[in-house]
Amino acid sequence: MKIKRRHQFAAEVATSSLNDIMFFLLLFFLIISTIANPNIIKVLLPKASETQSLNKKTITLTVTKAKDFFINNKPVPLGKLEEELIRSTRGLEEPTIVLYIPRDLEIQDLVDVLKIGVKNKIKVVLATERK
Repeated sequence: MKIKRRHQFAAEVATSSLNDIMFFLLLFFLIISTIANPNIIKVLLPKASETQSLNKKTITLTVTKAKDFFINNKPVPLGKLEEELIRSTRGLEEPTIVLYIPRDLEIQDLVDVLKIGVKNKIKVVLATERK
């Protein structure tokens, strides 16, 4: 008499390590997305149909809607803006500042920053978005 086994072999997929893999992928994409976009301060830039990119070392100056100033993502009070811009451009052959200013801010705020650049012979470039 032939005895049949009650337990049959069933193929299984081990999914216990998938949680770890998904966590590491999520962490990887979060780190890469932060590195890919170093400008963390959100500013709605003006739009332009033609743009030009710069390939030399530049300093970023970001002005928020609340008129807070950031040089390379470091907050700077308005009273020390000119002094900090001079300090950060010291030693550069052709000092260039990329200005990130919201499109709905007053023109006078833009002119004030441009005057600082002209006074200290620093080239100021306005950052824009493509249309």
